[in-house]
Amino acid sequence: MRRRRQANLVISGRIKGPESALFSREWPPNCPIIVLVLILALDTSSPTGSLAVLRDENVIGVVSTLAEETYSSRMFRHLEFLLQELSLKLDQFDLFAVAAGPGSFTGLRVGLAAAKGWAEVYEKPVVGISVLEAIAAQSYSNATVLVAASDARRGEIYYGVYRRQKNSLALEDEECVLGPEEFLRAIGARPGSAEFAIITPSPEMLSAALSRIEMERVPLPRVERVSNVLAPVIGQLGYRRAQSGAVSDALTLDANYIRRTDAEVHAKRQ
Repeated sequence: MRRRRQANLVISGRIKGPESALFSREWPPNCPIIVLVLILALDTSSPTGSLAVLRDENVIGVVSTLAEETYSSRMFRHLEFLLQELSLKLDQFDLFAVAAGPGSFTGLRVGLAAAKGWAEVYEKPVVGISVLEAIAAQSYSNATVLVAASDARRGEIYYGVYRRQKNSLALEDEECVLGPEEFLRAIGARPGSAEFAIITPSPEMLSAALSRIEMERVPLPRVERVSNVLAPVIGQLGYRRAQSGAVSDALTLDANYIRRTDAEVHAKRQ
């Protein structure tokens, strides 16, 4: 009898996979998923994009690279590699989880279009996950309030304020975009902000503004660096959504851009 190997995380750039195919099931919309689930998660929101394969919340394979080009331009090459290494096919996945924003307009469009297409073709559920929630979910801080922040380019920052609940994070107000100093002052003005934690993969984008504001003795939260490889966390959050039946389909899944596209800004100036 041939023994089945368990798939492992990326080790020294190589992904080890199972020798035989896994399972595949279908669920109607809003029906809780409570059995073993094979998940494909993708993040195309930034140049540091990633793909991950999970069985329930356990990551069994992940690919991520950093380049100047938007990750969506190399996503399909990485997908082919990952599926080949894990001996999987797209029709075997039970759930697709995708970064819904905020982030690169082009990157988000490509990632969401791919996830929508797979969900429609294979008649499987899909879940859109906030990039900022995926950042906040990585925190090891004991803070009750987590301020997730990511680089919005153009000298700006995307951020969202999340409050810890029993087994989840609840977004307070809306996710926003501000300059670094405006962002820090807005957070510092909140009651109890000194007990918050700012969670970000790019703390260096705050360095200059932090130095200026600290000289004014404004109370500010501590800053915690987390990974910019978000696909594994997106997959885990997607699984938790699916457990409660909070899934979408190709028609209802949408992006959260926060900021207007360049075309929209240009049109408004005309």
